[in-house]
Amino acid sequence: MERFLWVCLAGAAGCGTRYLVGLWAGGRFGASFPYGTLIVNVAGCFLIAVVMQTALNVVSFSPTLRLALTTGFLGGLTTYSSFAYETTKLVQDGARGAALWNVGITTLACFAAVVLGLVVAHALTKA
Repeated sequence: MERFLWVCLAGAAGCGTRYLVGLWAGGRFGASFPYGTLIVNVAGCFLIAVVMQTALNVVSFSPTLRLALTTGFLGGLTTYSSFAYETTKLVQDGARGAALWNVGITTLACFAAVVLGLVVAHALTKA
C-alpha cells in the first residue's frame, strides 16, 4: 500500500508538471504545434533511461523510489494519448506536414533521449 501511495503522489506531481510545461510551451512557442507534449515526452524518455539505468547499477536505489519516479512521476509527465490525439487533430485541421513532422520528430527525439539518458546514467554511476 505504501508503494501505491508514493506512485499516486508522484503521478500527481508529474501531471502538474506536464500541465505547467504545456502552459509555458504554448505561451513561448504558440499553440499551432503541440510543443508541450513533445517536450514532456522527450524529457520523460531521457529521465526514465537515467532512472532505470541508475536503478540497475546502484544497489541502494529503493524499489519504491524507482516506482514512484517511473510509473508515478514520469507516467504522469509523459503522454502518448495526447501525442496521438494532437497528431490526429493536426491532420483533421489540414496540417498534414505538421502531423508528419510531429510523428517523426517525437519518435526520433524520444529514442535519442533514451540513448543519451543511458549514456549519462552510465557515466554518472561509473564516476
